[in-house]
Amino acid sequence: MSDARYNLAVIGGGPGGYVAAAYAAGRGMHVACVEMEAVGGVCLHRGCIPSKTLIRSAELLELARGSFSDFGVNVQGEVSLDLSQAMANKAKVVDRLHRGTKSLLKAAGVEIIEGRGRLSREGRVAIASADGNTEIAADYVLVATGSTPRSIPGVEVDRETIITSDHALFLDAVPQSMIILGAGAIGMEFAYIMSTFGAKVTVLELLPRVLPLEDEEISAALQRLYRDRCEIACGVHVTGAETTSGGVRVTASSDDSRERTFEADKLLVAVGRRPLSDDLGLEACGVGTERGHVRCDPVMRTDNPRVFAIGDVVGRLPLAHTASMEGHVAVDAMLGDQPGPLDYAAIPKATYCVPEVASVGLTEAAAAERGHDVRTAKLMFRAIGKAVASGEYEGLCKIVADAGTGKVLGVHILGPHATELVAEAGLALSMSATVRDLARTVHAHPTLSEILMETAAQLVH
Repeated sequence: MSDARYNLAVIGGGPGGYVAAAYAAGRGMHVACVEMEAVGGVCLHRGCIPSKTLIRSAELLELARGSFSDFGVNVQGEVSLDLSQAMANKAKVVDRLHRGTKSLLKAAGVEIIEGRGRLSREGRVAIASADGNTEIAADYVLVATGSTPRSIPGVEVDRETIITSDHALFLDAVPQSMIILGAGAIGMEFAYIMSTFGAKVTVLELLPRVLPLEDEEISAALQRLYRDRCEIACGVHVTGAETTSGGVRVTASSDDSRERTFEADKLLVAVGRRPLSDDLGLEACGVGTERGHVRCDPVMRTDNPRVFAIGDVVGRLPLAHTASMEGHVAVDAMLGDQPGPLDYAAIPKATYCVPEVASVGLTEAAAAERGHDVRTAKLMFRAIGKAVASGEYEGLCKIVADAGTGKVLGVHILGPHATELVAEAGLALSMSATVRDLARTVHAHPTLSEILMETAAQLVH
């Protein structure tokens, strides 16, 4: 393999790397994908897919405990969670998709190379594996190494009592109590899973509200809905965590400087992720970094014109679907197509707690900060026939628009299937649609998607 030469060597086989590899192969490039664990990356094996499978288990458990009887469906006997079966189902789903990903790459003509890849010198990638070390040559290299959970000073992850989402996906028992540090997407998703599974959950967040990157009204509405599900404390600065004979003790201070102590069986650290850019040979090949993130131009080209980077290691909007689209942009640039840069404002964000949260574009505050004369409209899902008929009617849709032009600036949804509904909003932003365009687009009735049409209609002059 040391004599092998490729048009493109991709370091990392996650949703950025493997998508870029397949796309490049489809465009006629000879491609190698170097992956040190398993293609599919964190998203498939320790992130998006396994967590969503457990969320589905939690949803069904919650429905069986409460809503089935409302629809005339009687569940005989006690409804309970079989965690081992839920974990087995999760593993089955991951395995099926892993095999599908490998088949996709094979069909595309991509060579999968197992091992840890790094830039060794110009146009060369060194690969370390259990079978020994080797090196390949490539005209271009795409760095797609992703990220890993991070912690904070004073909180040391031990993988047993103090854990990250990586470890929470493989628990063999539901803890009686759990503290979740961080109320972002990962934190709120696990707050839903663990509270539904039966744990007493406490969520601690440094910032003033849950999902702090979402529109403030959406965050406030979700926090209200979760009051009976778990304890949420915002504006809390965690200063340390120590294991005890009974679990873990977390020390913190509030915004009012009051010292607080929280105790639980386990602590889940969900304070974000850090880029995996260490020991990749970047500096030796003239590739710069900023706070660990690889520095790139708008088409994902690094300081070295033969090296590109995408995804969490770049960190512009660290989401799986962002990485995939960045991969397309990078490959197009390698092939001289002069692609336009991604419009990151038109990339949706999604949180899969229940009810779901999804958004695309500007929040109301961000739109005002950018100088727009902002108009907004809101509509509750309780006003949508399909939502009420389905028994899933908590939440709302909010549209942010420019008052003068009517252009849609942002759409924010809290409610059933929000992560599916947001795709229409993304298309609206990508095409510079106005609220009139949305309001005059005929939606089938009864559907949940009518909430977009009806909310937009409130803003039509």
